[in-house]
Amino acid sequence: MKTLSRFGLGLALLVSLGTPALAPEDATLDALPSPNGGQGCMAGAYHFELVVAKDSPSARLNPVAVYLTDHADQKLPAAGAKGKVTLLSGKQKAEITLTPAGDNKLAGQGVYASLPALKAIVAITFPDGRTEQARFTPLMPKAMPAGGAGHRGH
Repeated sequence: MKTLSRFGLGLALLVSLGTPALAPEDATLDALPSPNGGQGCMAGAYHFELVVAKDSPSARLNPVAVYLTDHADQKLPAAGAKGKVTLLSGKQKAEITLTPAGDNKLAGQGVYASLPALKAIVAITFPDGRTEQARFTPLMPKAMPAGGAGHRGH
């Protein structure tokens, strides 16, 4: 009986620790307000929040920031991390290098326009060498609650 109890307890622990379903989905992140006014996406074991300029209808030098948190929304230090954001809008493409900018923020600047069709690919390399990537549509309207139309993919 003790063996069965230990097996059950061990199985329950493995399931609770290794179940990705416990992490919020991108649609859930879209529906929640983000701490810095950007769009949130899952990236492996992390959440990335991408913040882009929202008031630049023509291409010009604009800031970009990515905030790093874990699935419990705890800030992850940006020190030692590096990243790249690729922004795509129509035929325009901008590649922006991100460097630590304090706390859990990576930042950079690049020439882009704030158009609704703007898409972004963010790749962050952490100090341990692990790289995670996420896709964004940062200027599209927020996703509707579950079952509604208007979900944007990540």
